[in-house]
Amino acid sequence: MNFGFVLAAVTASCCVAYAAPALSQNYPSRPVRVLVGLAPGGGTDSVARLITQKLADTLGQSFVVDNRPGASGNVAGEMAARAAPDGHTLIVVTPTYVINPSLYRNVLYDAIRDFAGVAQIVDAQYYLSVANNVPAASVKELIALAKTRNPRLSYASSGIGSSNHLSGELLKTMAGIEMTHVPYKGGAPALSALIAGEIQVSFTSGVIVPHSRAGRVKTIAVTGAKRTPLAPEIPTINEAGVPGYEVVGWYGMAAPIKTPRAIVERLNSVINKALPELRDRYAALGMDLAGGSPAEFDALLRTERDKWAKVVKLSGAKVE
Repeated sequence: MNFGFVLAAVTASCCVAYAAPALSQNYPSRPVRVLVGLAPGGGTDSVARLITQKLADTLGQSFVVDNRPGASGNVAGEMAARAAPDGHTLIVVTPTYVINPSLYRNVLYDAIRDFAGVAQIVDAQYYLSVANNVPAASVKELIALAKTRNPRLSYASSGIGSSNHLSGELLKTMAGIEMTHVPYKGGAPALSALIAGEIQVSFTSGVIVPHSRAGRVKTIAVTGAKRTPLAPEIPTINEAGVPGYEVVGWYGMAAPIKTPRAIVERLNSVINKALPELRDRYAALGMDLAGGSPAEFDALLRTERDKWAKVVKLSGAKVE
């Protein structure tokens, strides 16, 4: 037996065993960039800023939100996929990142292949709202109007391939109506356009609720299977006239795929511990806490990719 070889192997394994805890304890060693593929002020941006502040407070380094709107998240997605896998670049992931490969001809990243799930942060329903100048106060009235309106009603989203874009495409398919999609570079400009009456319809995050209660827009339904506790007076699209309709959004944190597992686990632990303290603030945005393990978030990415691929095919939506 080559005892020198055995001793070297044992020493190496011990070094690896001690290296992982040391790596996570020394992380982060400089400010961390958190990519957000949409403009400031929308739902994704709000999710990012709440959780990054907690990460900064706990880990003792700045976590800087870097908004990179463009190409429905593809700009930020490509940046995250190319970033050094050292935990100092993260990305806030939404369904957009698993939808885009079904929509775009050339996507230069793959959320399953290139991202390591850190943790799901929250779930969120979308709110179907109409501008005050639209003569419809219910889903049935909106469908009836859309079937007779010429020119077509327009509906806003936070970008091509976003969940609120495909929420509209799914409604069009299931209700047998036509509407013109108008993509914006984030939820905030889409919301502003709706309030101003520049577009007629939008699927928004829970940030719409105060505007709806103040009379600036009319929110006529939510997209989930059940009514939301934040606004229990608002019916679901399913119960309001389109049986079987259901869309629920989600937000999570991911890192470049080769990020050391010790760093991923440390980030996951901090996020899960921080979420209960953020319950009320996320609830004010119409969002429910999620949390969970990195493996669970990776599984969600795969499941959602398969689900939305079917929706895209059904809708016929494509981006050249």
